[in-house]
Amino acid sequence: MAAEATARPPARVTDRYDGETAASIAARLGLPAVHLYASISSTMAPAGTLIIADEQTAGRGRQGGTWRSAPARGIWLTLLERPADATGLDVLSLRVGLAAACALDAFADALVQVKWPNDLFVAGGKVAGLLVEARWHGARPDWVALGLGVNLRAPADIPGAAALREGTARLDVLLGPLVPAIRGAAARRGPLDTHELTDYAARDYARGRRCMTPARGVVDGVTATGELAVRTAGGMEYHRGGSLLLEEGA
Repeated sequence: MAAEATARPPARVTDRYDGETAASIAARLGLPAVHLYASISSTMAPAGTLIIADEQTAGRGRQGGTWRSAPARGIWLTLLERPADATGLDVLSLRVGLAAACALDAFADALVQVKWPNDLFVAGGKVAGLLVEARWHGARPDWVALGLGVNLRAPADIPGAAALREGTARLDVLLGPLVPAIRGAAARRGPLDTHELTDYAARDYARGRRCMTPARGVVDGVTATGELAVRTAGGMEYHRGGSLLLEEGA
């Protein structure tokens, strides 16, 4: 039986985001278009270049999860890109997450870490999440949507959540290194290079810790092509899909 459809509130456009207009943000970031919303069901929108929302009421996480993002408590955006080819898509989530982590270091009280496949952590708490979606035209990607949510205040109702440094301004993050870093990562082709793998290993939240899924064992990092490496009782396993669940206290 099909699931009952749930009505979602309509998107509410706004003309300013923390005092800046869409046109001024676009000009400062060198983007062709920016769309601002006071509230939107999800920033994973089908059109546009950069979509920024003050609030998300039904943002999507991985595997169909729902992510509600409260007003003024974080940065909720989607950046649309058109990759020249598909050679970097397998590692796009890892590459963009790594670039975002490096950019967010300046606004965090500790090193921003990466957790396969799409989470960012600070001091043991999740501070940001990434969702990548691609639309194809035949054998070529037509466009890629890069959705990113970053906590400026840790949600009280979400255990293990973290936030950027107290007092961080959203525009300082957006107009600083974050968007250029994401765009640069999205434009790269091919597998992760030696420099990226070294940087990822230095920031890897899960490396050396015991996990229960996608396999029971000890996380041994990631490969150049984006698989999670897990040392199990039966030998090394490599996983491209699924979620990484770590053992408590591991």
